[in-house]
Amino acid sequence: MHILASVVYLLCAVASLFCTLLLFSTYAKDRTPLLLWSTLCFVGLTINNLLLFTDLTILTQIDLRLPRAICALASVSVLLYGFIWEADRR
Repeated sequence: MHILASVVYLLCAVASLFCTLLLFSTYAKDRTPLLLWSTLCFVGLTINNLLLFTDLTILTQIDLRLPRAICALASVSVLLYGFIWEADRR
């Protein structure tokens, strides 16, 4: 069961990385500011998923809940800031 959980955590990180790359490639082509904010959010979510994988499978003796929570909060905050910034510009 531990191996299956590790695979799921790793697949989540890969999916987040894939979304990050897709958002960045679209941003590089279109230069839409909201795509930039979304890309930055997914960079943080990818790091968060990698921290989750590291916390629960590799470094089980070290508690990484606080860095994971800070990373998730920062990621969502960046996206929220981008939404507010774009709403004010219109």
